[in-house]
Amino acid sequence: MKLKKQQNRGRKHAKILAAMLVFLLCGCNHRDTEYKLSDSTGGSTAETVFGNQKEVDEEQTVSEKSAGETTGIPEKREAQETAPEETVQVYICGAVASPGVYTLPGGSRVVQAVEAAGGFLPDAEEKILNLARKIEDGEQITVWTREEAENMEITETPQQNTGGTEQASGSGKVNLNTAGKEELMTLSGIGESRADAIIAYREANGPFGSIEEIMNIEGIKEKMFEKIRGSIEV
Repeated sequence: MKLKKQQNRGRKHAKILAAMLVFLLCGCNHRDTEYKLSDSTGGSTAETVFGNQKEVDEEQTVSEKSAGETTGIPEKREAQETAPEETVQVYICGAVASPGVYTLPGGSRVVQAVEAAGGFLPDAEEKILNLARKIEDGEQITVWTREEAENMEITETPQQNTGGTEQASGSGKVNLNTAGKEELMTLSGIGESRADAIIAYREANGPFGSIEEIMNIEGIKEKMFEKIRGSIEV
């Protein structure tokens, strides 16, 4: 009886050991299979992920470049459209309706300056002006009368080949205290006799204290002074 029980226990132990051995063997084989599967698929998965990411990056780069090129064109156009218009300032005096300083668009001609000043007066000598000449910023245009043109010898110089534009000095003005006879005669309405009178006046009374003092000379009154005031200095 005891012998039979011992045999049964031995068989149970043998079955248990056999079962454990089978379990261990099956478990190891399954684990190896998992490892091999992971190794074989891991590389492919990684390549797929990195490949997709690369394509996404390239698409974003192309999109950003296209967007930059598209938005850049309106910005350039807007900058060109908002650029300030170039202008020039000119002083026009003499035989025009409204002498003064006028602001005109860049590239304007002498005829446009005359129109801005109200046009020629009836006694203006239009022939001595080149109406088609382009205006330069800061210049002076003097419109002579017929009488003034007859009494004066108008010569063309590099500063005066504009037909009535006078720039007798670096500042563009004639100094009443230092100008000689010929320089004084470049002023609108100042002929030989008046130039002599200006020189005689300053020799007798000393230097001019102001440009308005020139009206003390016979034959030079307010109307003529207004024509030349922008061309003289002391």
